Amino acid sequence: MKKTTLSVMAVIMMSSLLAGCGTTTTADSANSNSGSSVKEPSTITIAWLPNNSGDNEKAFRDEFDKVIEKATGKKVENKLTTDYAIAISALESGDAQLGYFGPNEYIVSHAKDPKVIPLVVESGDSGTLNDALYHSRFLVKKGNEDQYKSGDSFDIDNITGKRMSFVSTSSTSGFNMPAAAILGKFTSQDKWKNLTKDNLAQGGSGKFFSQVLFAGSHQLSLVNVLTGKSDVSAVDDLDVAQYVTLSQGKDNEAGAVYTVKQGADAPFNTLAGSQFEIIKSIPVFNTPLEANSSVLSQKTLDAITNALTADETTKDTKIFAPKGAQGSVFVQPHRFLKVDDSWYDPMRKVLGYSK
Repeated sequence: MKKTTLSVMAVIMMSSLLAGCGTTTTADSANSNSGSSVKEPSTITIAWLPNNSGDNEKAFRDEFDKVIEKATGKKVENKLTTDYAIAISALESGDAQLGYFGPNEYIVSHAKDPKVIPLVVESGDSGTLNDALYHSRFLVKKGNEDQYKSGDSFDIDNITGKRMSFVSTSSTSGFNMPAAAILGKFTSQDKWKNLTKDNLAQGGSGKFFSQVLFAGSHQLSLVNVLTGKSDVSAVDDLDVAQYVTLSQGKDNEAGAVYTVKQGADAPFNTLAGSQFEIIKSIPVFNTPLEANSSVLSQKTLDAITNALTADETTKDTKIFAPKGAQGSVFVQPHRFLKVDDSWYDPMRKVLGYSK
């Protein structure tokens, strides 16, 4: 991400390229060695990020495990984590054979080892890949939003010198995409022409931010801005959707206001009625189910892919729950679709990676 114009245009291009994406196949050259000679473990382990490791998503994880157990004839267990790096390392090392991480996490892992491949992603509302995306958002506490207005619209022009909450340096929507947007906006200015992503991870005197917090999860990054620990927080839409309702504006657009629900689970159980507002929203490709194909055979990979993309799974309300359901990760009318590595190429351009 060395040129401002490149990063800005890449973000715009990412949205437009989605419209041209169609369903692709799972297998590519990266998993050509995943044949019957692979020595598989007797138990398949799935690593989950902190966002999906809570008790409120246990019913979903258990049902997800059952689908894979039925398809492969193997026992499935979950590796729950409180740290992004631990979860990602488990998949890369083969200690876990499957992982449900963000797209940036996938892109980085695949760059390290092409045998880490995507199997499926969640579709969009259309049931296709055309709208298979979510949003990385800059949020502020309701009441503070006027500081971030540029004329009649919102922008990130005035976030310099603020206290910023990110999720993790590994997080796609909780750090890497917001960082790309900041670099695209500010590196054209003489003062910030040498600004880098690493600089954005450090706060202090003379830095871009006065303070930088890493919350460890999207939920806690949102808590930071609601409780005044941060002025601005990077938070995706998916991981906090079940705790909040849209109160004003259009979903995932600048100016949209959300309110924490009454009876929301922890960590929002003491924050009912608290509100936040979006000042910038960035589209991000949906998260893949990743596999380490060096420790799973092509037969097993195909069995998992076929089971997850089957109509039976799509109709399973414990996996694709009605919108608004508590504790669900996926919602109707979405489904899982096959995908290959090349689908993420537009995001690679935004994030500054090359194949």
